[in-house]
Amino acid sequence: MNSKILIMNIKVMLIACVLFTSYTVSAQTKVNSLEELFPYLQQDGVEVVLKPGTYTITTEDIRNGKFKSETDIDKHKALVLLLFSGNSSTYDFTDVNLHVETKVLTVYGDYDEFYEIQVTGNNNVIKNLTMADVGSVNDYPKRRACNIVMDGANNRIEGFHISTKGSYPYGYGEAFGKGGKNVIPHYKHSAFLVRGYKNHVKNCTIIHRSYGHALFMQAADKPLIEGCYIEGTMRSSDDMLAEAGTGSDADKVNFMTYFDYKLPKGYMMSLGEGGIRAYNGGETVIDGVEYIRGTSNPTILNCTVKNMRAGVTLTHATGTKYVSGTTVIGCERGFCIGSGDIVDSYADTQYGPALGVDYITDSGMSAEITLLPYEGKSYNGSGHAAIIIGSNHKITLKSANPNPDQNLKINIGGDNRTIGLLAKDENYSASNILLHNLTKYPVVLDDNSSNCKGITAGKVLDEGQNNHLFFKEILKD
Repeated sequence: MNSKILIMNIKVMLIACVLFTSYTVSAQTKVNSLEELFPYLQQDGVEVVLKPGTYTITTEDIRNGKFKSETDIDKHKALVLLLFSGNSSTYDFTDVNLHVETKVLTVYGDYDEFYEIQVTGNNNVIKNLTMADVGSVNDYPKRRACNIVMDGANNRIEGFHISTKGSYPYGYGEAFGKGGKNVIPHYKHSAFLVRGYKNHVKNCTIIHRSYGHALFMQAADKPLIEGCYIEGTMRSSDDMLAEAGTGSDADKVNFMTYFDYKLPKGYMMSLGEGGIRAYNGGETVIDGVEYIRGTSNPTILNCTVKNMRAGVTLTHATGTKYVSGTTVIGCERGFCIGSGDIVDSYADTQYGPALGVDYITDSGMSAEITLLPYEGKSYNGSGHAAIIIGSNHKITLKSANPNPDQNLKINIGGDNRTIGLLAKDENYSASNILLHNLTKYPVVLDDNSSNCKGITAGKVLDEGQNNHLFFKEILKD
């Protein structure tokens, strides 16, 4: 090949590279409004940036049919404001604020569900959106609402900041009902539902001011929740009881809970539900196929949950359950996973136990949790620093609290005195528990405990059978 041909070929290659580079750069599409955004939500392989600014969705938008997207999964019809149904696309909402008026919850029509965002496609990345429900905490959906629902496979929602508001009743937590049975009818509004396959929630913040779950999983296989911050609000049962004579919702039912007894004093309750929660049922759609199943193989990494009914609850998930680097602060209960691993995680005991187990059939949990100090009064009505029932658990409790409340106990077996179980005569069994209690919280081995062993830096009361838990003074470095 002579030099002229060689030079010509090089020029052709350079031109091709320039054209390819230009094409790649121009492939990013910038849109200036939600109306311009809508068509791209259904497309594959697009890269879309919405112009920074504040976009507000009003009741008039709903009445005028501006938002017409809907989905129907297992005969549950949902109205969706923004439906991401395309595949392999990226949507960048940096410096975008999406405001949804809470009045919208009251006018969305004859649907079973209302979603602000739903993803049904695959391999999408949606990032950096700030979305807020704007209005009253007392505006509520006719049935159920959720800010975000993830279906499909291998999607990632990253860098969102979500402020959830609007449910009924708000201000009592679960005291007057949470499911089918209730004293006061409930209209819930959750923040973030993860379904589908290998969906990933990363570095998202949820500020939760609604009765409903903050981040929960249904019909999800291999979900990954990473780097998220979740914050609810607490209220004491004493403060609720102070509504006597005011004509409030609680006053009208004479503070009779759905547990069939009057609301007790001395408990701190979240006004929301679960911080991070997995369910053993649900429906999802992947590639147009509907699946009815539970949650399996969840992973929770480096999250923080504050002021929720429960921090991380994975009891009803199956398969491999893994929690690492996660902190739970000021919740009614910290961690409860039934089986699986909790590694290098943290919780306090101010409003409830740092660790719990739901069922005596739960077995094989391995947990390493550091118990944190807290400021202010303890409002832990349960009396537990931890409650451990079931069998074959390996638990290490470390201490970052030099002066733990000696009225709080690490209970192995026995009662589980949450606000919802006070009327029951409980005595849950525990067996083959290995406990390394490196805190100074006292340990109570209930008379229904057996074959438990380990060491404790706190006092021990052994009323069980064949237990061998030895006191060991923990020396400071």
